[in-house]
Amino acid sequence: MAAIPSIACIGVIGKNNNPLHISIFPSDPTNLPIRTSVQFSLVLSSTLDIFEARSKVNLTSGGGLSGDYGLLHAIDERLAAYGFETNTGVKFVVVVDMRGRGIGEIGKGMGSSGLGLREGEMKVVFRALQASYIKLLQNPFYDPDEHSPPMGRGGKKITCKRFAEDLRRIGESWRPGAGTT
Repeated sequence: MAAIPSIACIGVIGKNNNPLHISIFPSDPTNLPIRTSVQFSLVLSSTLDIFEARSKVNLTSGGGLSGDYGLLHAIDERLAAYGFETNTGVKFVVVVDMRGRGIGEIGKGMGSSGLGLREGEMKVVFRALQASYIKLLQNPFYDPDEHSPPMGRGGKKITCKRFAEDLRRIGESWRPGAGTT
C-alpha cells in the first residue's frame, strides 16, 4: 500500500530553549507512536543547535530572521525535523514521518504523489501553529513569562486545553499539498 508523509510530533520550545509543549501522533496501523515521548523530547532538543547556528548565519548575512527554517535535519531514513521561530524566540518543531499513513487509512481521493515533501510544504503547518500560539497569548490567564523564565529557573509547560486541541487538530489533519483544517 502506498503511503504519504504524516506528522509524528509537534514541539513548542520557549525563547530560553525550555520545552513548552509536545504532541505525539501515531503513524502506523497499530495506532502507536513510532517513538516515545522521551525519544521525541531528545529529537526536539537536538534541533536547538541548528536553530542557533542558522540564526547566526542569517544575522551575519544581513538577512535577519525569516522565521521558517525549513528542514532542520533528517533524523533517520524515516523521520525529518522542520522548524520555525517566531519573532519572540518561541520555536515550533514538526517531526514528519516520511512513511506516514497508508493512503487507504486516510480516505479515498488521495493520489500516491505524496512520497516526499516539496519546498514550502510545511508553511501551512507553521502558519496554523503560529495562529494557535497567538490565540494562546491573547488568553488573559496565560503569562508567557512564567513559561519561559530566565535560564536555569525551570518554567511551566503549556497546559491550555484549547491549545493542545488545536495542535492535535493540526497534526492529525495535515496532508502534503492539502493544508490543515
